[in-house]
Amino acid sequence: MIHKNNISTIFFHVIAIIFSFVALLPFAWMLSTSFKKSGALLAIPIQWIPKDPTFASYTRLFQNEGILRSMLNSLIVTGGAVIFGILSSSMAAFAFAKIRFKGNGVLFMIFIASMMIPGQVTFIPLYLIMNDLHLTDTLWALILPCIFQAFAVFMLRQEIKSMNDTYLDAAAMDGASLFTTFFIIILPMCKAALITLAIIMGMGAWNDYLLPLVLLASKAHFTLPIILNSLNGQFSTDYNLLMAGSLVSMFPLIILYAVGQQYFKEGLQLGGIKQ
Repeated sequence: MIHKNNISTIFFHVIAIIFSFVALLPFAWMLSTSFKKSGALLAIPIQWIPKDPTFASYTRLFQNEGILRSMLNSLIVTGGAVIFGILSSSMAAFAFAKIRFKGNGVLFMIFIASMMIPGQVTFIPLYLIMNDLHLTDTLWALILPCIFQAFAVFMLRQEIKSMNDTYLDAAAMDGASLFTTFFIIILPMCKAALITLAIIMGMGAWNDYLLPLVLLASKAHFTLPIILNSLNGQFSTDYNLLMAGSLVSMFPLIILYAVGQQYFKEGLQLGGIKQ
């Protein structure tokens, strides 16, 4: 006789498989379209497996002027955003969690309240600031705003606050400075949270379209999403080429997630269970 819990488990897995299948359909269509010839795109019924697969779309993609440069720009922006974002957020979180100073709680609440401000609202002020600093149309204009990461500070504060103060006391007795304690003790203990945030920040910076569109002007500085958008024609779109570009843009994110997936689930739970 099948136990009620087993029935619930089977039902849950069946539903999960169905939703997973539905979620993967667009990706399967992208993959199939990228290997099709132009005429096969509109064939009825849909050719999920191309009859005459070809790499022509990928060849034309990498022959497109600026595609390799835009990939390099996106890698630089993503790397800079992750490094500076993680460093600044972890330092701020350490200060809010373990350093007692007047107004700590109020300042943290104001800091967290900034999460309610839509990013699009800050585009014009951000453009004016970057223009005054002569940083518009540079990659630094995309990297520097990533230093302010309220969500990352909140998540890391919850993790650091849960750590026993004994570690800090022992380091202080050994003559370690706050910076030494932070880099040698605190950061290694936040490994799962840091990797999770690195994946989230990396995805955000790599896929960002609106901010580069506002702050960049020259094609030499365009990131990959801007170049991919240029593949859309005014009156027609080469979907084979566009799907090939979209798949290529996904590979770095897939690699990033594959490397850090063992820490990703654990890191996502930290903000909710740590006090």
